[in-house]
Amino acid sequence: MANAETDTPESTLATLQPDPTWSADAHEETVDALGADDLTFRIWGGDWCGDCRQQLPAFAAALKAAGVPNERIHAHAVERVDGEKVGDGVEEYGIDLIPTVVVERDGEEIARFVESEARPIAVYLAEEISE
Repeated sequence: MANAETDTPESTLATLQPDPTWSADAHEETVDALGADDLTFRIWGGDWCGDCRQQLPAFAAALKAAGVPNERIHAHAVERVDGEKVGDGVEEYGIDLIPTVVVERDGEEIARFVESEARPIAVYLAEEISE
């Protein structure tokens, strides 16, 4: 469900507010790959996490530019409890590090970004999806 004020997936993740400075024109191939009609995105992050605060706003902007509907974006807030990460789907999907983004097609995982790569989340996943 979308948040009417922000037009982003309803979530407790403030880090999924799209970065207004992200340029879709500079990432045309990335936007095209992420915009495929049959993809679902599952995003785990925490507003307390520095990597999430740094990386997720640009990824959210890429999803918005790609026209991915909110019903295909599932945001999962992760909390720390006694040094462990807890939250919806953490155990089921084997989430150890955040941000983690899982891309699914027809319920099957086809790509996964975990915490950091040499490329931004959107670029990394677009390359994985296109392979």
